[in-house]
Amino acid sequence: MDDDEGMPDLVLPMEQRDHCLGSPTARYTLVEYGDYTSVHCRHVLGAVGELTRELGDDLCFVFRNFPQPHLNPISRLVAEAAEAAGLQGKFWLMHDRLFARQDELSEAVAREIARTLPVEMKDFDRDLASGDAARRVDDDLESAEGAGVGDTPTFFVNGRMHAGEYEFLPLLRALKIPRSGGRERITR
Repeated sequence: MDDDEGMPDLVLPMEQRDHCLGSPTARYTLVEYGDYTSVHCRHVLGAVGELTRELGDDLCFVFRNFPQPHLNPISRLVAEAAEAAGLQGKFWLMHDRLFARQDELSEAVAREIARTLPVEMKDFDRDLASGDAARRVDDDLESAEGAGVGDTPTFFVNGRMHAGEYEFLPLLRALKIPRSGGRERITR
């Protein structure tokens, strides 16, 4: 039996608006609901990196925002900054740099990172002020709520919430377990 059996399914399937590393039509999908201020989310970056290297074009990794302002007041602002950078095609660069500077995150640091990507700061500021970036974060939060997400990181493996560990091998095994419950051989 698969450890994730009985866990909730992803209520909002991957969409064109999602930030996807890999092909949206890849064999395996891994969706993370995360927070740039969460040390646990920073910790899983290594496992996700290993998975993307191991599975290559067979994996689509999606990051959705689940800021926790009750734990860290800056979390919402940096999630919106990532989305504003994403509107200029720089989401993954911003994502990586926000995590790299997690211990010093502030509005000033987010703006400094944006300038170095580089993004057009006039457009970046407009997207923040207009609410366009905030709406993208709100969409992620709404989908998280509908899927029963309560903490970060929360992973959905091939459309189902993952109940196991967030290390490389447990995630790889979960990705390769067909939802019918059978198992594929993992070679490593």
